[in-house]
Amino acid sequence: MNSNKNWKLLSESDPDIYDAIVGEEKRQARGIELIPSENYTWPEVLAANGSILTNKYSEGYPGRRYYGGQEYADIIESLAIERAKKLFRCEHANVQPLSGSPMNQAVYFAFLNLGDTILAMDLSHGGHLTHGAPVSHMGKVFNFVRYKTCPDKKGKIDFDELMKIAKEVKPKIVMCGYTSYPRDYDYADFKKVADEVGAIAFADVAHIGGLIAAGAMRNPFDYGFDIVATTTHKSLRGPRGAMILCREKYAEAIDRSVFPGLQGGPHMQTIAAIAVALGKALQPEFKDYGQQVLKNAKILAQTLMENGTKLITDGTDNHMMVADTMISFGIDGKVAEQILDKISITVNKQVIPDDSNPPLKPSGIRLGTPAATTRGMKEKEMEQIGKWIVGALKNYQDEDYLANLKKEVEELFSKFPVPGIL
Repeated sequence: MNSNKNWKLLSESDPDIYDAIVGEEKRQARGIELIPSENYTWPEVLAANGSILTNKYSEGYPGRRYYGGQEYADIIESLAIERAKKLFRCEHANVQPLSGSPMNQAVYFAFLNLGDTILAMDLSHGGHLTHGAPVSHMGKVFNFVRYKTCPDKKGKIDFDELMKIAKEVKPKIVMCGYTSYPRDYDYADFKKVADEVGAIAFADVAHIGGLIAAGAMRNPFDYGFDIVATTTHKSLRGPRGAMILCREKYAEAIDRSVFPGLQGGPHMQTIAAIAVALGKALQPEFKDYGQQVLKNAKILAQTLMENGTKLITDGTDNHMMVADTMISFGIDGKVAEQILDKISITVNKQVIPDDSNPPLKPSGIRLGTPAATTRGMKEKEMEQIGKWIVGALKNYQDEDYLANLKKEVEELFSKFPVPGIL
């Protein structure tokens, strides 16, 4: 448990790795992460995630393990399960998925045969790679029919069209949930479509799981959803892991699909860290955090639009936004990402709906506010960050301008320390 001693040992035995970790600490502290899928976790989560539980194999589930010596592993996983059920108001929780991709794969394999149809969001319109992108293994194993957003509805979904598609293709799963969709999820409409064709209603809320837990955004279970899955980092501020939440009738199928169907031994150090994060999210302060994330996102979006930035949905209902940098500044998303890196603001390049540019040089960037909010930034800081972003992208060829901007950026961010970094 002596972390200081462990760090000293690492610095002596592998200085290259030690120096890279210290370098990453400094990078995170001097700049700001605006990638919507990134956040700063609690120091207590870091402690659990780097604990001696790394040594323990715990194949199976609490009370039903394949190895001995599980008394503490069972306590930890049971706490994580109960906290997840309480936080998301669900009947069953599996906290073993290693990340978002295996989380989704476990749901598919729990209920589908090879070649069965899933109705999910098109990648360029906001869907995730695991929602049936042709380059993914899942896109080859199952028949994904992809729906799109509607530009006439400010990026929202045309549910009349979605119902028509569902009746034609008869999916086994109707899936909602996205990786770059700046609107709230229309769960009632999705459930209506799923019920009409006798499909399972599945929500992948990996990005907004923390905002649902905080009560800042709608909970799919309140609209009759069958399965809800979320990663545990991003807006939930936990370690890099995932959970599948469901109604009791689906519990056995989900558990068998995760183990032994897809995974072997769970990462108990991560499950301990998930339990810690869920405990934190149950505190009243987390509700305030969730509301502030949304307030910050709206101010950032408003500032960007007022200063000439085209957002693909003309605003945001959640924690993120996608900016069309080709229309706004005449540069692609890769260049925009690199420019903002120069002033210590980290975003990610992002495809826009039906993007004519390739994924590694797309037409936009994606931004979000969970990490900035974690560091205590509020509306005033978001407005300033928005102006800095626009200034940098408009004047990207002026190196002196960018150098001065970098100093201003880092001076502000130095007043908002990163949790867990001394």
